[in-house]
Amino acid sequence: MNLKPLLKWTAAGLGTVVVLLVAFGVHTWYFRPLSIDLFFERVFVQFLLREPETLSQVGVLHQVGYRGLDDELGDLSPEHAEDLARLIRRDLEQLHGYDRAKLSESQQLSYDVLNWFLQDLADGERWLYHDYPVNHVFGEPNATLEFMVRIHPLDDAEDARNYIARLRAIREKFAGLTEGLRARESKGVTAPGFVIDRVLEQIHTFLATPPEQNVLLTHFNERLGRLRSVSPEERDFLVASAREALDEAAYPAFRDLSTVLTKQREKAQNEFGVSALPQGEAYYDYLIRHHTTTSLNARQVHELGLREVARVEQEMDRLLRDRGLSEGTVGARMARLSSDPTLQYTNDDAGREQCLADYQRLMDEMIGALPRAFVGVPNLPVHVARMPSFNETNATVAYADFGTLDGSRPPTFFVNLRDMNAQPKFSMRTLTYHEGVPGHLLQGAFATALTGVPTFRKVVPFTAYSEGWGLYAERLAWELGLENDPVDNLGRLQMEMLRAARLVVDSGIHHEHWSRDQSIEYLIEKTGRPRDDVVSEVERYFVMPGQALAYLVGMQKILDLRTAARERLGEKFDLREFHRAMLNDGALPLSTLEARTNAWVIRAADN
Repeated sequence: MNLKPLLKWTAAGLGTVVVLLVAFGVHTWYFRPLSIDLFFERVFVQFLLREPETLSQVGVLHQVGYRGLDDELGDLSPEHAEDLARLIRRDLEQLHGYDRAKLSESQQLSYDVLNWFLQDLADGERWLYHDYPVNHVFGEPNATLEFMVRIHPLDDAEDARNYIARLRAIREKFAGLTEGLRARESKGVTAPGFVIDRVLEQIHTFLATPPEQNVLLTHFNERLGRLRSVSPEERDFLVASAREALDEAAYPAFRDLSTVLTKQREKAQNEFGVSALPQGEAYYDYLIRHHTTTSLNARQVHELGLREVARVEQEMDRLLRDRGLSEGTVGARMARLSSDPTLQYTNDDAGREQCLADYQRLMDEMIGALPRAFVGVPNLPVHVARMPSFNETNATVAYADFGTLDGSRPPTFFVNLRDMNAQPKFSMRTLTYHEGVPGHLLQGAFATALTGVPTFRKVVPFTAYSEGWGLYAERLAWELGLENDPVDNLGRLQMEMLRAARLVVDSGIHHEHWSRDQSIEYLIEKTGRPRDDVVSEVERYFVMPGQALAYLVGMQKILDLRTAARERLGEKFDLREFHRAMLNDGALPLSTLEARTNAWVIRAADN
């Protein structure tokens, strides 16, 4: 049999297929794809390919073995920010090119979620240079240190070489950051003076640390020591290369940034809310909508906070009186309760070790209780760890890391153990339930386990939904009987008071022109938390305006939806099915969550 004609036809056919696939790929990448499902994935992938640090953090492309951007850091230049803004406008226009009425129900939900997300970002384009990328809470340069130590993978020699490349990339990243700072300054936007002071302290600490003791090198050396695939000789070479990258790129980058910030500090006012910025009041209105996904305004937020503070204060007052604490403000009485030695750990390594073990015990206990309130619980390999020590001074008391979609970095509940006096035992259950289970890490596990949805739906952030769920989780655990001890319930209410007072203080700073000291004293009076802890909280509100409003607003929406569902369904109401409705669509804007829940109630009533 003569195979030449067949081979010739096959080769020609394959060539045609390749050309068609390339043409299809080019069209999908640059123009509106024929399928909206392809469009959803393209939007997600194109964003990730512009943000290499986010790509590493999510880990989605690691599932297919792609590590092509693991040797790069994020671009913080104005050019990159403006390019991303153009991409968002283009994606929004192309999304609107699809006929929503012709989509399936699932596609319509994805359309609505992406539309809200992109429209919100497009609306925020006019405020592109109103934020503070350099701050001591979540901004540079500490964010770069935390990324390198906690997020960058180090599982083989290739990861190690990429780590070294990223050390060298710090200089380029900070050069773009400096351009962004100057662009903001030209528009009348600089961070408050005390914020710059805090960042300069962080930078000076970094520069004063010899390379051999620098966390970027000690962490690298320690992680390499665990890899059997890396020989001692190769390890020595890689560590020496990392040391060289520190000397030639990282340290100079930090010095250059220090020079720029020192000059900006000379002109900066010491403290102010964003209302003092050009068009600052309109900016704060945008931030309220961005973080709460509602139409609340600053005055409504402030009044809601005052009402909620009064409500929680009454509940705390009753429990404190029952415990024999009747004199002084609620905050003063909570401070006295916190100083009880029986409710504290020793402020040493033994106390920290015991605290972490107790957190893990509480987490495991709650995981065992989940079937009472949830169905279809995903696998939860959650563990508790101490927050990186270099980040403890200005960080919050705890936070959750969802891990990666490929599971290479597990979900983790990080605890700030800098000062054990700020970790009273009665607050531990509430922190566990909020950050861990059934809070953020459970919600994240449900989201990443979603099937049949675009990838962006697994990771899209809506602060009011996620933080509202975290606060609801605290209350749910109490309702399930896991905080029967009145002292633990006081810990829950103290955190709820913090979230209510946040509404007052955040809007106070950015709308009512409250000073930093006034905000600190109000929060101490209402919560009784340690001064250092409160100072960190208040300074967070200065650099993350509006974000703290999302917690209570989100929880109230979930509680309102639950109350309405219970009243409509009566005996048909099933708490576990309600939670399925809350979690099985991933993070949503609150208006979309309400519409989805109302539809679920109608279906449940008809069954």
